[in-house]
Amino acid sequence: MNENRLGTILIEAAIESHRQLGPGLLESVYETVLAYELTARGLLVKRQVPIPVSYKGLQFDEGFRADIILAGIVVVELKSVEALHAVHRKQLQTYLRLTGLKLGYLLNFGAALMKDGIVRAVNGLDEDPLRVSATLRDK
Repeated sequence: MNENRLGTILIEAAIESHRQLGPGLLESVYETVLAYELTARGLLVKRQVPIPVSYKGLQFDEGFRADIILAGIVVVELKSVEALHAVHRKQLQTYLRLTGLKLGYLLNFGAALMKDGIVRAVNGLDEDPLRVSATLRDK
């Protein structure tokens, strides 16, 4: 399954989780429920994955923890805040660069409507932009 298909499934699962729970809970609650939804859809989900950072030829295990790595190829960063800021988007782009993965999502479960809390970021991913925008619009 490619990144774009996984992204579609991820968005569907996030919307379902948000519809059931609503906004305003702790990020850890949404992480648990989203992981359940994705696993129920037959996907491999790893939570709180440590990602080392390389610096000047050295590797530091104290890099960061990705909230979710979906099927080994999509980074998912979760938030439960009133509004996303530029730093949240930069964080996701940095995670993509450091992992070498091509697709990431920033999901803000604090948004009143989940579709308003979805940010998609790519790192050299070949994609069909019409299909991606249609997927988001239909939600």
